[in-house]
This record gives sequence, C-alpha cells and structure tokens, in this order.
Amino acid sequence: PQTKLYQRKRSARLFYTTVVLLFLFTMSRRFLSFQKNAAQKFKISREVEGTKSGDFYLVNQADYRLFVTSNGKRVSPWHNLPAYPLRNKTNESKYLVSFVNEIPRGSVAKMEIATKEEMNPIKQDVKKDKLRNYPFASLVNYGCIPQTWESPDHEFMDGFKGDNDPIDVCDVGAPVLESGQVVVAKVLGILGMIDEGEMDWKVIAINRNDPRSAYLNTIQDLERNQPGRVSSIVNWFKQYKVPDGKPLNEFAWDGAAKDADYAMDVIEKTHDSWKDTAALTKHGLWVPKQMSEETLDDAE
Repeated sequence: PQTKLYQRKRSARLFYTTVVLLFLFTMSRRFLSFQKNAAQKFKISREVEGTKSGDFYLVNQADYRLFVTSNGKRVSPWHNLPAYPLRNKTNESKYLVSFVNEIPRGSVAKMEIATKEEMNPIKQDVKKDKLRNYPFASLVNYGCIPQTWESPDHEFMDGFKGDNDPIDVCDVGAPVLESGQVVVAKVLGILGMIDEGEMDWKVIAINRNDPRSAYLNTIQDLERNQPGRVSSIVNWFKQYKVPDGKPLNEFAWDGAAKDADYAMDVIEKTHDSWKDTAALTKHGLWVPKQMSEETLDDAE
C-alpha cells in the first residue's frame, strides 16, 4: 500500500511538473513572438550628438542629444511612433501602448523629449541655465506615450489644464530600460498629479516583455503582487521638488490610482489633442512639416 501511495504521489508530482513546464514554454514562446513583432513594427535604433571624450559621448552636457532612428533615418519619438502599436491584433491590445523611455530606473538625470526641437531628440532638461537632476533616483523607468499631448487648452478636471507635454508613463516592469528605448507597455491605471497648477497625468504601466505582465492586468493585481508600489510612486512625485524649496505636489483622489479603463480614456483624449497640429504649433512645439495620414492611421 505504501509503495502504491508513493507511486501515486510521484505520478501526481510528475503531472503537475509537466503542466508547469508546458505553461512556461508556451508563455516564453508568446513573449518571444510578441517581442519580435514589436521590434519589426518599430525597427528602432538610436544615435547620439554632443560633446565626446575619446570614443564616448558625455551625457551630462547641455549639448547631448539622443535621436531615435528607423531604417537609418531620424524619426520623432513623439510624432512618428504610434500611440497604439498593436490595437486589434491581440486580445489585450485595448490596453497596449507604445512607451518611449526617457529616464532609466535608478538614474537621476532628468532626461526628456525635447518637444520644441526638430525631430524631438532626448536631452537633459535645463532650468535656470543648469542641467536638472532629481534629488533621488527614479523608482521606475520613466517616459511617455508618443502621439499624445496634455494640451494647455484642455481642462481635465476642476480647472486644471494640461502641462504642454506628452502624457507620462511610469513603467513598473523589472527590466531597466535605456534612454530612448521603445517597448510596448500594458496600461494598468493612472495617477492624477497636479504640478504647480497644471494637470500632469502619470500612467502606471508594465513593459509587455516582462513575464509578470502575463498576470498583472490591473492596479489591484499590482498591489497584490507588489504591496505599496503605487504609494511609493505617489510619495516620490510628491516630494521630489521639496529639496528645491517647493511645496509637496498634490494628487487627485488622495493619491489613489484610477483603473485601466479610466487611463485609456485619458490617453485617448490626449491622443485627440495631439492631432491638432495648429494648437501644437501655437504653443511653441515642433511638428513635422507634413503630418501624414499614414502616421495618424498607424495610431488608430
């Protein structure tokens, strides 16, 4: 009887091990296939201009510029990449967006897309003739969704209008992304930060190539798997300007995150604002000479 019981237990363990291995194999094929399709979609690389020391470009220089290229030609990471790269191509594509990383997790240099410069390279922000650095390291990969714009003409809530930038993204994925790297991200939710009287949305998303994205679909999923992650992001953004003598930033809904559907609605509104090239130009932002219908179609 003991031998038979041992054999049954051994068979059960073998069965469950086989199921787990098949699941992991299927998921790995899925992620590799998705990653390949995304790479084919973007065909993205990067090139740098600026001051060099030997064979290397100096990042902490005012003239440093990181350009995004496609097929050897410079493209705007803001205007030429689609907001929705795989819409209607996967079951979850409703919540997938392109994510242009500007600031790698763990870094302090405040890198950003130069919205007023031709082809919108990534550069380090300058304020009062000084390169800007965060007082503490970024907790996330931080960047934006292309073909979006928080318009200063659009009132989002309670009199708060957009900050004249693409909508920001906090990527909570495990891989540390390089500045200028472009990936597909899954939207989990959104935070409503109010920065010096302007609406400054923070989309919470996860790099679609992170295996954890298979089971992280909502803010609640994120909180269950990474307790305190959202509150730590909120506290970081509340406090990052305090060392410069400024007050704490404020958040709508007491810092609570809205869900993915609410986030996608906000993203869609900023995408619609981006299509108004006359308004972009009015606010001093660079746009291509021709905003082709092909580019707009890619975003739909």
